Parts: sequence; C-alpha cells; structure tokens
Amino acid sequence: MADSSSSMDVDSSFLSSAAASAPASLAPYYRRFGELHAKKLWYQLTLAVEEFLAHPDSAEPPRRIDVFEHFVKGFKDKINQLRLVGMAVRAARQLQDPSEARAFLEPLIPLVDTPATQEAFVTAKMELAHFQLLLGELDATKESMYSCAKILERFDAVEPLTHAAYYRVCGDYYKAKADYAPYYRSSLLYLACIDITKDLTAEERTGRAHDLAISALLGDTIYNFGELLLHPILASLDGTPHAYLSTLLNSFNSGSIGSFESLIPNLSAEPILAENQPFLRQKICLMALIESVFRRNADERTLPFATIAQETRLPEGEVEHLVMKALSLKLIKGTLDQHAQLARITWVQPRVLDRTQLKALQERLDQWVDRVGKTAEFVKTETPELFVSA
Repeated sequence: MADSSSSMDVDSSFLSSAAASAPASLAPYYRRFGELHAKKLWYQLTLAVEEFLAHPDSAEPPRRIDVFEHFVKGFKDKINQLRLVGMAVRAARQLQDPSEARAFLEPLIPLVDTPATQEAFVTAKMELAHFQLLLGELDATKESMYSCAKILERFDAVEPLTHAAYYRVCGDYYKAKADYAPYYRSSLLYLACIDITKDLTAEERTGRAHDLAISALLGDTIYNFGELLLHPILASLDGTPHAYLSTLLNSFNSGSIGSFESLIPNLSAEPILAENQPFLRQKICLMALIESVFRRNADERTLPFATIAQETRLPEGEVEHLVMKALSLKLIKGTLDQHAQLARITWVQPRVLDRTQLKALQERLDQWVDRVGKTAEFVKTETPELFVSA
C-alpha cells in the first residue's frame, strides 16, 4: 500500500509536459524517470535523477527545482536520505535569492532529523547554514556549526559529502569573521573531502587558493606552510594576478627575508597585506629564526644574539624579543642567557618540508651516519677486546 501511495504522490502529468518542453539532451531523462518509477526501481531512479541534476543543460532555471518539487518529493521516503539531501542542495543552488534557497531547504530539516539519518541531517543543516551565512545570519550559522560538530563527534566514519558541507561552511563563516587560522584549517579539511578538479570551477579554485594564501600569511598561529605548498590547489594561482602569492609563501616557508623584501612592491595589490606589513615582517623574521635553527645540528644550536641578528636582519637589541616571541608561540624550546647574549635552542617545531629542506635533512642524516660509523670504528680499534666473540 505504501508503494501505491507513493506513486499517487507523483504528479504524473509533470513528466510528460516537462519532456515535451525540454531540450533534446534532457527529454530522455524524463521518460526514463517515468519508467523507473513505475517499476519502483528506487536505486536506479536515484542514479538517474543525480545524473540529470549534474547535466549542464539542467542548470537552466527552474528545471532542477521543478524535478525536485514535482517528482522527487513524491518518493522521498523510498531513497537514501543523504542522497535526497544532495538532490535538494543541487536544486536549491539554482535559486538566485538566498532567502528563497533557505525557504526551499528548511522543510527538509525535520524530515531527516531522525536517529537513523543523522548524516543527512548534518548535511542539510550545514547547507541551510550556507544560505543563512549569505544572508548575514552569523549567529544562526554559528549555532549550526556547533550543534553539527557535536553530532559528527559521535560517528566513527562519515561520508565525504557530509564532512565537505560542514568544513566548507565553517571556512566561509571564519572568512566572514576574518579569523584566519580557523579558516585555514577548515578550508584545507574541506579540500581533503572533495575532488577539486570535479567539484570546483576554475574560478572557485583560484578564489580558494587566494584565500588560503592570505590566511596562511596573516594567521597569527600559522608558521608551517608545507601542507598548503604541497597542495594542488595552489597551482590555480599560476597565470593569474595572484601568482606572486605562491612565491611569497615559499619565501616564508624557507625564511628567506631577501625574497620577502623583493616581493614587498606586490603587497600594494592586496590592501589587507599592505596594511599588515609590520606583522608580516615580524613573521618572516620568526620563520628565518626557525629555518636557521632547523639547518643546524642538535649540538650547534646555541646561537649568539649577533648570529640571530645577522640571519634575521634585525638589530641586536630586538633579538631577545624575537626569541621570546618564538618561545611563547611554541615554535622553539630552549633558554635565553641575557648576560652572555646567547639563545640555547633544544627543540624546533616539526614541519612539513619542501624538497630543498628534505634534501638538507638527508645530507645531515648522512653526516650523522658517517660520524656514527667513524666512532664505531674508533672504538673497535682502540678497544678490540670488547669485540672478541665468546
């Protein structure tokens, strides 16, 4: 009886009229919808609708909206609820007015708010929050982020679609708040959930790469750029007016103050970077300090203030403050001897290394292996009795 009722819920005249007015590329879909629905082949019907919604010709308003409203809703309880939400989201994005898109998605929330469909609920809730954010409803967006985070914590595994919706909206929220470090983390997690070549347009890839670069540079807790530098999203900046950002990130990652200074004229193209130039200079000095420590062997990390001043291009009088800043940020560990004008560094923050840094690390490891080998040979020569077999 339930299946019969579901069939009655579908507007049978919709498919025939839609097929008659549709372009030749879409007409077969409407006919197939009717056939699969009549046979109650819900999984195959789900795939067919998803294929239709992904077709470029269905992007002409209001085709996706009409299919969801007049057809999909008629068998909404017969299909996977997470995929139902995915269909609704594709349709909602066809609406130009965020308030209309929000109103379109709102009725879906209570339908999927069941113990068995919490992933679908989180996805729908976060996609609704996307449109709330576009409308400037920051408090409502924040509430959705926090409530959905608690639900996600209970799952051992979640579909990429759900995590992508969550991290994308979190990133957009933090961007609106100009909160760089959380934006950086959320956006990288979002990109890990999607295929950037399929799920993002070229314009979206460039925009995301630009925003990630800005947040990496201005984030007051971000001092490791390796993950972003190794990510393919950064290649989206090549050939654009923002291409210099990749070079700037590499300058920071390697602690190259000279390269940073050569790029300062480019900062005028990005007002927010120009406004924060004093912060960027302090940050590049910290990166130069980290790189200086990293390049040295563990027994060579007691540095005179004069050496640090030379490698960071700071007056000696500012070195102590720089080292204290690095210690407070937990970029390094160690002690300061103000009287002797020495910094004794015992640890440097782990980093994602680029190829040049990996090569330098390999050379140091080779040197260490060589020293260990020579020490073993010396001990063997000087105390042969220790090596006599029983």
